[in-house]
Amino acid sequence: MSLRYDRIDNFWFVLRHEIEHVLQKHGQADAIGIVDELDGNRSAVDGPGLPREELIANRAAAEFCIPQHELVELIAQRNPYISERDVLSFAKRVDVHLGLVVGQIHSRTGCYDFLRRYLVKIRQFILPDAITDGWGHVFSM
Repeated sequence: MSLRYDRIDNFWFVLRHEIEHVLQKHGQADAIGIVDELDGNRSAVDGPGLPREELIANRAAAEFCIPQHELVELIAQRNPYISERDVLSFAKRVDVHLGLVVGQIHSRTGCYDFLRRYLVKIRQFILPDAITDGWGHVFSM
């Protein structure tokens, strides 16, 4: 797992996404075993054309971050005028970090500039215990 995007929402989504691949035993039947397909033109959760395994992992990761039925309800009620106060109270009610809510709203609405300041950086907390960061900084023993 890389820290390509140094944001709390991406870290938790990608970690749970990859865990779902392991839980579902995705890729075990393939000779190469590569499952994830990186395509920036596809939606983060359920874009058209995604392989079944990716849809399963994306949906599990999204649900892990935030109860999706509640997020869908929030967006349906408030979009396109979701206020910061709406997001703050929603995050408190579902008991998740504000950055996870903001990241999921970005993914669902396509408004990637909305409340971006809540997408806190996480690399500083992960690297001290990592073997490598994927960018040439290797853990020394």
